[in-house]
Amino acid sequence: MRPTICTIGFAGKTAEEFFRLLEEGGVRTVIDVRENRIGQLSGYAKFPDIAFFLDRVGHIAYRYESGLAPTPEIRKRYRETKDWGGYESAFLGLMRERGFPDGFTLEDGGAVAFLCSEPGPERCHRRLLAELLAEQWRAQGEAAEIRHLVQMKQGRAAAKRRRKNDGTHLE
Repeated sequence: MRPTICTIGFAGKTAEEFFRLLEEGGVRTVIDVRENRIGQLSGYAKFPDIAFFLDRVGHIAYRYESGLAPTPEIRKRYRETKDWGGYESAFLGLMRERGFPDGFTLEDGGAVAFLCSEPGPERCHRRLLAELLAEQWRAQGEAAEIRHLVQMKQGRAAAKRRRKNDGTHLE
């Protein structure tokens, strides 16, 4: 039985929201697919802190796969043109060149989550990775479920009321 493939981005999420989404998703391993995992804007998701927090907060394993990140040239071209179709084509070509998903292995048991920075999966390479892997599994006659772990749309005030009502927020 193959694990569920999840995707998650840390941008726009508090640490509480991020780790709750992973927990609710049943994630047992986070696979970091960022080119730069030590960026100063990463906050709690900066390496090596993310590996420590995943282990301590959720007993979740951490794995870094730099070969699943886009090249700086692909990202730069997208920033200049905002052409998602071009980005997607270039990234999928890069993954073919690198041989993904052939030979890519995952541990059975629980969900895995591809981690990147983008808040949502719509225009992020982690979604493309999940789709490639799921497509390969389906071609092999295996089940493949993809879940994007995103924060439900709620304002900060609603989140604060929810925490206050469930006793996790004290003023």
